[in-house]
Amino acid sequence: MVDKRGKQLLDQAFDELEREVPAFLTKVIEWIRNPKSRWIRLPLGILFIAASFFWFLPVLGIEFLPIGLLLVAQDVPFVRRPAAHLVLWLVHLWMRVRDWYRRKRGRAV
Repeated sequence: MVDKRGKQLLDQAFDELEREVPAFLTKVIEWIRNPKSRWIRLPLGILFIAASFFWFLPVLGIEFLPIGLLLVAQDVPFVRRPAAHLVLWLVHLWMRVRDWYRRKRGRAV
């Protein structure tokens, strides 16, 4: 059974993410979404999820978890909906923090 709602949510999450990141990262996201990238996307996603468990190390961090989930969610249907919800929440949180900072900075100047 194909999870159409999960796929739509994941597409929405990728679209919102693409609007918020710099242009060079948009190209990377487009490449990741390409079906031909599956054989790189899955192992890389699993590697990112595993790396997130080493959050206490200086180079690795918990931020690898949503990236890994996004990579895996492209190919694993039952991960799509939770990963999409997580990314949408993070993007909206980022937008609220960014707007708050801009308002705060505007008043201080």
